This record gives sequence, structure tokens and C-alpha cells, in this order.
Amino acid sequence: MSDPTFPSQPAVGQDTASPLKSAGAKVQAMRHEISKALVGQKEAVEQVLIALLASGHVLVEGVPGLGKTLLVRALSRTIGGTFNRIQFTPDLMPSDVTGHALYDLKSEQFHIRRGPVFAHLVLADEINRAPAKTQAALLEAMQEYQVTIDGQAHQLPRPFLVMATQNPIEQEGTYPLPEAQLDRFLLKVVIGYPTLNEEQRLLTLVTRGKMGDTLDFDSLQTLLSPEDIQAVQQLVAQIRIDDSIRDYAAHIVRATRDWPGISVGAGPRGGIALLRAARAAALLEGRDFVIPDDVKRLAEPALRHRLVLSPELEMEGQSADDVIKAILQSVPAPRQ
Repeated sequence: MSDPTFPSQPAVGQDTASPLKSAGAKVQAMRHEISKALVGQKEAVEQVLIALLASGHVLVEGVPGLGKTLLVRALSRTIGGTFNRIQFTPDLMPSDVTGHALYDLKSEQFHIRRGPVFAHLVLADEINRAPAKTQAALLEAMQEYQVTIDGQAHQLPRPFLVMATQNPIEQEGTYPLPEAQLDRFLLKVVIGYPTLNEEQRLLTLVTRGKMGDTLDFDSLQTLLSPEDIQAVQQLVAQIRIDDSIRDYAAHIVRATRDWPGISVGAGPRGGIALLRAARAAALLEGRDFVIPDDVKRLAEPALRHRLVLSPELEMEGQSADDVIKAILQSVPAPRQ
């Protein structure tokens, strides 16, 4: 349902504080609704919401059974958008993702049959199970928000969010995503095991008078329409970033290129992603400006998939997150 508190574009000189706070409250309510179906994983839920508000895409990594599919299904219910799930397999063809042209014998004409990528939220499940040609079918959609079928460009619905998942174990027979495609994801979200209390709550919810292991989606409320989400995305684009914050993000990204043990550092798109995510994080807090802490807490999900560590560093047990933490400690943050 559309909400008049979300203007499509603030007028010149108009105070945006009230619309920002209203939008932030609505997104916080979305997070609360999602928590009804997904127990725990607060950080993952927040980061996926941040990607949505920043008009970006998310790569989610975690072992099976931690709620990756559940998260995007719950998100789709709260915004009332269309949702499609694509199970990536070794025999999946690019046309199975984007769609293809069909010849109708009756009309003697070709008709376009749209693929599952035509949805507001697309879950690319186990994306590294499909070969590179099929993975690349998502590149145009993620970057250009369109799909070319039989030489014709077809616009995708907006907002458009691709949430791709991959399993960090069982790598036999998989096709690792190339760096060029990894760079298209705004954030890489890592989902870990729930805490003991969260797992106890989950077991209670699933086993209380229910058959099977599914959680209830019927109780989730639709809080925003796709049009409302687009309006919030425009508000995010108005959030102020001080020059000192931009310089801080630039120094963090540049440090990844010179850091010992990093073979390939983050490119310019890494810094852009970091600031886009930081603006969305500011909106979640009801602020119309970015602070250094926004950059710090989004540095790992925004940069971890853009770094290539040297074999020596990996043999020492270091991860990209460990390196990013060290970089954050070495780069001085601007004073607020």
C-alpha cells in the first residue's frame, strides 16, 4: 500500500528529516516482521535491508539450513513485491534465467517468454553450481536492470534485488564466481549458526503443533509497496556525506591495494558500494547524514568479496574479514 509520507523527490529547500525518520521507522517495522519468520540473524537481515535501500544486490554465504531462502521470502512478503527462486544447477541454461523467444505456429510470430529473473526479488540459489555462461546471464540484469532477448532489451521491474546464495562447503563440481561478477554485488553477507537461545526459540516455533519444518508466513504484514521502496531509495540518495567521510572511505579502499598479503585489492566500485551502504545504514537510524561508524560497520560486507588474499596469508589462517579489521584499525577515522 502506498504511503503519502514518502515523497518521490524532496522539493528544493525542503526539510527531509521528517520523511527520513518516517522511512526509517517503516524499514525498522519491516525488520521486525521478518524476525517473525527468521529467528536471529539480525545482522544479516539488516545488511539485506541496507542493500535493498541502496538499490544493490547481495551475495549470501552460509552452510545449508541457516535460513537464506527464508530471509528473501520473508522480505518479499513485507514489500508486497513479486518473488522468484532460481535453483542453479550444472545443466541450467542462460535462457532458463532470462527467458527466450517462442514461435507461435498459429500467429506465425515470435513471442517473448520472460524468465524468472523478471521479479522484484530474485533468489539465485547456489549460484556457483551453474557454469560461467549461465552465471553471466545475471550480469546484464544486475548492472543494467534489463534483459536482452532476441536482440530486444526488456526492462526489469523496480525495485530489483538479486540475492544469490552459495555454500562455503561441498565445493566439488562448482564454478566459483569470477571477480568481475563478485564486484557486481553491493554486499556479501555471511550467515553463521544461531546462538543457543535463538536455536531453542527456532525449535519451539517449528515443533509447536506443526507438521513438517516450515515456518508461518501468513502472519507477515505487507508494509511497503514496490513504489514506496523506490521512494525510500530516492531518500537514501539524498543523505549527506561529508567530504571527510568520503576521504575516509577512499583511504580504506586504497589501503586494501597496498596491504601485505593481499594479491588484489578493492577497485573503485568498492568505495562506491561502501558509501552507498553507509547512506542506507544512516536512514535505518533516522539520520540524514553519514557518520564514520556507518562506514566502519559496513566495511566488511562491502569489501570482503572484492579482495583476493595471497596463498601465504590463507595458509596462516587469515580471512578477508581479518584483513579489513586490521585496515580499519590502521586508517584514522574522522572526528565527528
